[in-house]
Amino acid sequence: MSRRPRTRPRRTPAAVAGLVVSVSLGGTVVAASLALAAGAVTMARKVVTPARRRPDDVRVLGHDPAAATVTLAANADTRLSGRYSFWFDHGRGHARLGEVVREERGRVVRRVEAVDEGDLATARAGRIGGWLWRSPRDAGLTVEDVEVGTPVGPAPAWLVPGPDGTEGPWMIGVHGRGVTRAETVRAAPVFHRAGLTSLLVSYRNDTEAPRSADGRYALGDAEWTDVEAAMSWAVDHGATSIVLMGWSMGGATVLQAVTRAEHRDRVVGVVLESPVVDWRTTLRYQGTAMRVPRVVQELAMRLLQSPRASRLSGRAEPLDLDRLDLVERAGELRVPVLVLHSDDDGFVPSTASHALAAARPDIVQLEVFEVARHTKIWNYDPERFEAVIAEWLGRLPRASVRTGRSGRPSSAG
Repeated sequence: MSRRPRTRPRRTPAAVAGLVVSVSLGGTVVAASLALAAGAVTMARKVVTPARRRPDDVRVLGHDPAAATVTLAANADTRLSGRYSFWFDHGRGHARLGEVVREERGRVVRRVEAVDEGDLATARAGRIGGWLWRSPRDAGLTVEDVEVGTPVGPAPAWLVPGPDGTEGPWMIGVHGRGVTRAETVRAAPVFHRAGLTSLLVSYRNDTEAPRSADGRYALGDAEWTDVEAAMSWAVDHGATSIVLMGWSMGGATVLQAVTRAEHRDRVVGVVLESPVVDWRTTLRYQGTAMRVPRVVQELAMRLLQSPRASRLSGRAEPLDLDRLDLVERAGELRVPVLVLHSDDDGFVPSTASHALAAARPDIVQLEVFEVARHTKIWNYDPERFEAVIAEWLGRLPRASVRTGRSGRPSSAG
């Protein structure tokens, strides 16, 4: 009687994840079930995978072209005072919304300043965003389309010359996760009035610049090299000094650039808007908001840092969350830093920004807002946003700007 050949049991992806995580994370056996391991893999993949489409999460309840208003379902973003972008029709339509006209019974009526694309009358849902302007031209600025040669290929950028040309101080604007360089346009006017040229850049995996080999975010741990390329481009085209400005994950990227880039000696200051200063703080906050168990959060962060297990997230190389923690590395900062953060951010907690200011009170100025939400500080209070930046620019020790009689920076003579 012949024996049937013995076959090896098939392992499911969750089982493989559990096995790999168990044997590879620092040589320590992780006492977690396969379900926890699978949850950690899911969270890790979500953190580093670029979202190609954002959901339309705001219902459109009415549009009155004659009154130039739109009625939206009420939520924290639609109630917020200020001026905002409103994308609809899955991002194909775009309108510029003004202040709230009235709110009643779960409905918010907002002013419609302009419809740049699409038909708002047929929209059924959309999403609020902080951009307002889709390009510097919409903000009334002169702009040139340029390309920056990055390690992954040519990346498009907008060059906004200063009022006296491109020879002199520059600002390099770096957008956040899941958006594009249009996010940075809001800051260009105040820097232009201060006499700076602005270079608003794209970087790997943001849908405009080339993708990296693995197509995954590095949370600033690789994107900073694209910013470094922009810094070199700026120096080659007339920049005598550089101010780096980053939004959200762009803040993490800028902080890596100012501590690691070849031309970091040209940087005279850093501006951060709703920044990620420490990824562990942010990931724990977001995990808790999504009701992910703490053990899964910690396992996901260990996975992202593991030379072997990090591949389960889709990344070719592990991340260094210690290197991305600028609270612990605050002593490496050598230039003035202006941080603008709202305590009700809702996405990136302001706690790490407060900790950075406490760690380096000699060079870090923290401007705290209370109800501006995430990366919407200019939209909520443009006067305060611009006044704070203008005053801070006027105090930079080596920037080529000076304060005129009006109290606002003007280009140096």
